[in-house]
Amino acid sequence: MKKRGEDLLQKNAHAVQGLQATGSPSSAIMSVFRVFQQELDTKHDKYERLVKISRDVTIESKRTIFLLHRVTSVQDAEAVLNEADSKLDAVRQKIGQIAKELQGEDIYQFHRAFTPGIQEFVEAASFLHYIRHRSLVSLEEINARLVFVRPEEPPSMDSVEAGPAGALTFQVTPSDYLLGVADLTGELMRLCISSVGNGDIDTPFQLSQFLRQIHDGFFYIGNTGPYEVSKKLHVLRQSLGKVEDACYTLRVRGSEIPKHMLADVFSSRSALIDPDEGPV
Repeated sequence: MKKRGEDLLQKNAHAVQGLQATGSPSSAIMSVFRVFQQELDTKHDKYERLVKISRDVTIESKRTIFLLHRVTSVQDAEAVLNEADSKLDAVRQKIGQIAKELQGEDIYQFHRAFTPGIQEFVEAASFLHYIRHRSLVSLEEINARLVFVRPEEPPSMDSVEAGPAGALTFQVTPSDYLLGVADLTGELMRLCISSVGNGDIDTPFQLSQFLRQIHDGFFYIGNTGPYEVSKKLHVLRQSLGKVEDACYTLRVRGSEIPKHMLADVFSSRSALIDPDEGPV
């Protein structure tokens, strides 16, 4: 980015010197601003392209999440997981387009354009990973899947790095990873309720322990993380509270309630949870 700025200044200096030699300072100023206009137009066009790609990533990631919620109600769960893998592969190709647009650019000038899509992708990828392995996917594991073959492209900068032998690598930022994991907790809460409705009484206790670990991790981050984390933490606590309430109901009243009615009981109890005060 620094080199590009130096090249632009040098180009403008030559334009000013050339036009000043002709005795037309006003024309020199206009020439400089035309260069600035071209630079800004190019940046705005790239920003809009990134916004459109990010929307596609968000839409496809949400569809993958909706698909994954079916694992609790189908007999062949592996087929659903394989289909989700295929959908995520298509999402990764979209992220490859983002990586191509960001080559040679300072990504933080365009970060707001694509961060919603990346967070949604992290949420979908971590949801799939949890269903398969009952653990949290790491940032390194996510980035390892974002390597794209672009032999014709030159080396890149910042979060878009040149990979081995002509590959192009997109690096998810730690803030996008944290915010995507925070959104994951809401999907895990829904997975808990749907699992109980299908007679699975073990998953809620596993999810409760897992969500407590995520909550403790975000609590340790405190005010040192991205400012959006504080907003997500409130929703995370709500999700954890609903899962813990489901575990309490299962432990205390599980033998009294028929399995096919458990989901309705949990849904009605979740509706009574006040966001600030907990269960009423």
